[in-house]
Amino acid sequence: MTSLSITVKYASFAVFATLANLFAQELTIRFYSVFLNIYAGILAGTLVGLICKYYLDKRFIFGYRASSALNDMRTFLAYSLTGIGTTLLFWMAEISFELLYGTKFARYLGAVIGLTIGYVVKYQLDKHYVFPKREV
Repeated sequence: MTSLSITVKYASFAVFATLANLFAQELTIRFYSVFLNIYAGILAGTLVGLICKYYLDKRFIFGYRASSALNDMRTFLAYSLTGIGTTLLFWMAEISFELLYGTKFARYLGAVIGLTIGYVVKYQLDKHYVFPKREV
């Protein structure tokens, strides 16, 4: 696969995962209308985006096939761990925009900015630490 096709696929999957994240956030906020519901929405969106992106990345970006359910679980754990810093960055951007501007549009704009930066960094982490090419 060429660098350009990887970039296009990865960007497309990042857009899809971002939309899934924001959709899950919006649903959570609408149906869980209590104190701190925005944070519950951010957490729900993060989990939905993580699961979507893991499947798409492992299958279509890195061509990874787990040898067992345990191996897949370990790989998902490694994928999740490499995302801790990028997730914190995304959360900080989204919450900062919420606190600074106080609108849903601003909050989601912060989310998109944070997720975009995070996905660029996450690709490099995953390429080197989660799905490294192994010599046969």
